[in-house]
Amino acid sequence: MDAPPQRPRFDPDLVHRAARMYYLDEVNQAEIAAVLQVSRPTVSRLLAEARRSGMVQITVHPPQHPAETDLAGRLAAALGLRRVWAVPAAGADLAGLVPAVAEALRSCALRPGDVLLVSSGRTLHRLSEHRLPSLPGVEVAPTSGGVAEPEAWHQTNEVVRRWAERVGGRPHFLFAQARPSPAMRATLEADPDFRRTTGLWDRAAVALVGVGAPLVGRRSVSASVPVDDPRLRATVGDISLNFYGPDGTEADFEGRADMVRIGTDQLRAVPCSIAVAVGPEKVHSIVGGARAGLFNHLVTDAATARLVLDALPPPDLLPDDRRPDDD
Repeated sequence: MDAPPQRPRFDPDLVHRAARMYYLDEVNQAEIAAVLQVSRPTVSRLLAEARRSGMVQITVHPPQHPAETDLAGRLAAALGLRRVWAVPAAGADLAGLVPAVAEALRSCALRPGDVLLVSSGRTLHRLSEHRLPSLPGVEVAPTSGGVAEPEAWHQTNEVVRRWAERVGGRPHFLFAQARPSPAMRATLEADPDFRRTTGLWDRAAVALVGVGAPLVGRRSVSASVPVDDPRLRATVGDISLNFYGPDGTEADFEGRADMVRIGTDQLRAVPCSIAVAVGPEKVHSIVGGARAGLFNHLVTDAATARLVLDALPPPDLLPDDRRPDDD
């Protein structure tokens, strides 16, 4: 026999009244206790419940140092991005990126029912191990297939499940390989669940993506990628299995048409696309992805940001259509 559902410890309306008075109207806890006719300790517990349930979300932002702010602004202008976050250091577990990723997501103003796309890869997989912002009611979907991958960070459904759990969203899954056979791809196209999930790509509000390093020298890559194809070995990186050259031109390769992954035009159409990438091996990958227009926000660390700026030609050497705007 199933256990009866647990009743809330406090009346949600009472929790809301207490939270609104304290956080919005700046009423102290003693006055709230008098108005609500409860004890002072009960008010404290009501406020704690408001935070625990996500009714109230408190953000503590790291201080913005002038040098880091200037660095991020210069990089955003150089790459033609809306905004860049350049944290002092990412850390081995990428914990240093978490506040910036959280701020980037909040800046996109996701609402319940909006679609958040999450890519596979080591970076997003590692970030899902940390405390992430609460985004209740968002629909979390993968940007590619990957059910047969031997490494956890290329298992797209697992990455999506972890992110949905962290942010309080609803996960959607793709039960497909990243590169199925042509016959299997045709079968997938006829499957309603497959079409429903891939249909989310066209109405996504936000895409959160990792940036893959060049294949040459990369330690980990999807098992579906034909790594010996010379056309791929000439690329500088990929975003959601969309491989591109130094100038951002998309690369063709064997089996590309059968890949299960969001297309470049669909990525460019996402209103708020956030790339997360750190490390010297990602420098040319970041530049190529920005030139391809596959993201309009970037979260990185200061060391990587300086390396990217050093790798870019001076503005006066760029073609007219590649120079950053003055305004």
